[in-house]
Amino acid sequence: MPGKVVALRADMDALPVTELVNLPFASKVKATYNGQEVGVMHACGHDAHVAILMGVAEILAAIKDQLPGTVKFIFQPAEEGPPSGEEGGAALMLKEGAFDNPKPDAVFGLHVWGAGNIGQIGYRSGGTMASSDVLRITVRGKQTHGALPWAGVDPVVVSSQIVLGLQTIASRQLDVTRTPAIITIGSIHGGVRNNIIPDEVQLDGTIRAFSPEVQDDMHRRIKLTAESIAASAGATSDVVITRQSPVTFNNPALTEAMLSTLRRVAGADMVSEQPLVTAAEDFSLFAQSAPGLFIFLGSTKTGVDAATAPANHSPLYEVDEGVLPLGVRALASLAADFLSQR
Repeated sequence: MPGKVVALRADMDALPVTELVNLPFASKVKATYNGQEVGVMHACGHDAHVAILMGVAEILAAIKDQLPGTVKFIFQPAEEGPPSGEEGGAALMLKEGAFDNPKPDAVFGLHVWGAGNIGQIGYRSGGTMASSDVLRITVRGKQTHGALPWAGVDPVVVSSQIVLGLQTIASRQLDVTRTPAIITIGSIHGGVRNNIIPDEVQLDGTIRAFSPEVQDDMHRRIKLTAESIAASAGATSDVVITRQSPVTFNNPALTEAMLSTLRRVAGADMVSEQPLVTAAEDFSLFAQSAPGLFIFLGSTKTGVDAATAPANHSPLYEVDEGVLPLGVRALASLAADFLSQR
């Protein structure tokens, strides 16, 4: 069809979380994740995203003869990450041609957000959500009896020093006035017995940044810090950083052009600039392939303090279904208005 092309994206995956929300349709599903039996819950609200985009598809299909262009509906699995060792998510969809023939001139996405109330829309121009990298550090020492630490090299102590050393990168080595940055170690594994110093300890974590330059600098500093601390104790440190999602960047010109649409849909007083979000989104990959705009829809019930309500990824996170009509109006209007702009 002649005219511009717009893509609308919704993610659809759940999380290995046991749902604790007191609802008649709360998930009771069990599955195996990384070898463990887990509960399965839409703890990030992706089911709401799919419902919204299905509604948008129904509306726009009914008026397709009036649309001066083309709409591509992108229903994406594995935004939370593909299974270990597999490809998936936005990267695989792009690799397999989701943005080819025709290539979109713009892409829009949204996320239900526990930190806002129903009716609120948050947006931000430029860097909006952080980049996300997976960090794995393997510290190797020399096993010995726990009562004879001098006879070996203790990777547990070295790992503890590395964890603390990494925190000085964000707090003491980066310019905190320029952009936020986070290094979190979320998992430490090593040893099998209280009185045996093991050979090896594994640290797993995440790295977050809002600038590609800062992201690259952090990678260099993490490697230097871990390797230097390990070497000082006679141990070794193997640092592996896997890039997962780049910064989610809202195209400034597109954001400015579509603000009037958002204000018309929700009311000007319900649309506000969103603070930086240190969570990550692989919508960022779509927004690298076409100008993108990613918005946030408040999903906490009116009258409930969104600042203290259970957040996304919590087993108590609850999406008020009142968010669905606003989401449908927002995405459908963004698509129609973008196609109509000259």
